[in-house]
Amino acid sequence: MPHQPPGLFITGTNTEVGKTYVAALIARSLRAAGHTVGVYKPVASGCRLVDGKLVSDDAVSLWEAAGRPGTLRQVCPQQFRAPLAPHLAAKAEGKEIDAAALRDGLSFWTDNSDIVLVEGVGGLMSPLGEEEYVADLAAEFGYPLVVVSLNELGTINATLQTLMAADSYKEGLPVAGVVLNNIKPAGDDASLSTNRSELSARCRQPLLAEVAFGGDDFDAPVDWYELARGEGLGVGD
Repeated sequence: MPHQPPGLFITGTNTEVGKTYVAALIARSLRAAGHTVGVYKPVASGCRLVDGKLVSDDAVSLWEAAGRPGTLRQVCPQQFRAPLAPHLAAKAEGKEIDAAALRDGLSFWTDNSDIVLVEGVGGLMSPLGEEEYVADLAAEFGYPLVVVSLNELGTINATLQTLMAADSYKEGLPVAGVVLNNIKPAGDDASLSTNRSELSARCRQPLLAEVAFGGDDFDAPVDWYELARGEGLGVGD
């Protein structure tokens, strides 16, 4: 899918790794640099019912971080209540995911932003239907991936598997890099002190930055706009 302006596709090594938190930090960073940021979450499940309407907390967080562009419905056009994979959440309501709307909803943001952030659901191989996955959307949109990796025991395996999936899916998905995210305070998990160096040594793609527990910024400066442009970024880089 041709796209202007540039964008990033934020995915994760699993669900509940803090994709939205990281995507919101990226949006704030881009806004601070003077960019008009579009934020798009094609579908969400596990939504809350508020005054008779479903509300995605993830969509609200993205919308707020980007400065409330457009409407919440344009941020996330398909919302379902059950905390299940989206196609199963839709089925629980007697509905189906509109595959065309997953794609068509992006056009508002490409027309009204100078950079677009797309947040997927779960990980790359999270299903969006009987035969479709998040990776299919990522491949069609063509934006470089930002992989959010949870800083915990097991993240080396989960991160490398995600990068391998990106590299091998269809023609391969470009990866801008990895963000290591801390969603819990330091405890008894000794791996927290070694995961970053291990990932840096083992991933072909760069470890871009780390986010501390409750942190309001990345621990290293990242030029997200240049990453989104993807110049010189090839599959497997």
